Amino acid sequence: MEEDYASSSAGGGGGKQSAAKKVGKMHNTLPLWGNESTMNLNPLILANIQSSSYFKVHLFKLKTYHEVVDEIYYQVKHMEPWERGSRKTSGQTGMCGGVRGVGAGGIVSTAYCLLYKLYTLRLTRKQVNGLITHTDSPYIRALGFMYLRYTQPPGDLYDWYEDYLQDEEEIDVKAGGGQVSRQ
Repeated sequence: MEEDYASSSAGGGGGKQSAAKKVGKMHNTLPLWGNESTMNLNPLILANIQSSSYFKVHLFKLKTYHEVVDEIYYQVKHMEPWERGSRKTSGQTGMCGGVRGVGAGGIVSTAYCLLYKLYTLRLTRKQVNGLITHTDSPYIRALGFMYLRYTQPPGDLYDWYEDYLQDEEEIDVKAGGGQVSRQ
C-alpha cells in the first residue's frame, strides 16, 4: 500500500502536483496512514465516541457522505473534542491535566463523532476535496482538514493545507464559545 501511495502522491514531470489536487479515477482512492483501527485518535476520545448514543444510534442511520455533510452543517458549533462542562479536570496534574485533553473523559463533541463517522465511510480524495472546499459552513471545511490531519502522512499535510492557510472565515474552536479563530 505504501508503494501505491507514493506513486499516487508524488508529483510528475517538471511541475509540482500536490496530493490534494490529483482527482482522476486512478487517484480517487485516499489511502490511510497510521493506525487504521483507531484513526490515530486518542484512546479516551475514541472510546467515548464509540459508546456515545449520538454515534451509535443517530449517526449509525446516516449511510451516505451527503447525509453526514448535512449533519455537520446543522449540528457542529465548535471543534473541541469535549462538550462544555462535561469533563472533570480539577485536581489533575502533569500529563493528565486538562490542558492535553487526555485526563478524565466527558461527553464527546458532535464534531468528533462526525469526524469518526466520516472515517467509517472511508472517504475518497474527491469527497475530502468536497469537504475542504465546501462554501456553506466553515465547520464542514474544518472537519475535512481534521480528517486529513488524522488520516494522512504528516509530510503530505502541507500540500493539502497550502491553498487554505489564508482562509479568513472564523470558527469557534472551544466548546461554549469565546475562542473564535480563523480557520
